[in-house]
Amino acid sequence: MTSTHEAHLPPPEGTLREDRLNYTPVPGSVTLARHRTSRLITEWGHPELAWATGLVVSELGTNALLHGCLRDRLFQVAILLRPALFRIEVSDPRGERLPALRTAEDGECFGRGLPLVVQITDRWGTEPRTVGKTVYAEIDLTPPPAR
Repeated sequence: MTSTHEAHLPPPEGTLREDRLNYTPVPGSVTLARHRTSRLITEWGHPELAWATGLVVSELGTNALLHGCLRDRLFQVAILLRPALFRIEVSDPRGERLPALRTAEDGECFGRGLPLVVQITDRWGTEPRTVGKTVYAEIDLTPPPAR
């Protein structure tokens, strides 16, 4: 199996918490990533986002698995907690295959994941990598009420 060890760069300025993990391109990895994200966001003080962030990781992870992975190449899920937002990143080795919103026809099994991500998050997009791409989604955090 090919290793995709990346240098551990300092987190972007303003990042309070960060988690990155590489996964093998098998369906069970999406489930593991979803559970890990839900658990961590709860531990990081935002249990109200556990369901939504888990669903976003599941949808973006499934897209990476179906459309972005190559045999023996890992995909990565990163979650970052910043003061004003929570960011989910899913990176895969296929930079030429960018996600696109579309409307699924009745009876189609696929085509509903990205529209769900759009509904749940405040913004999403893609960023190129040296090899591959990162698809990200961000959820704005509501500031705590002033006392």
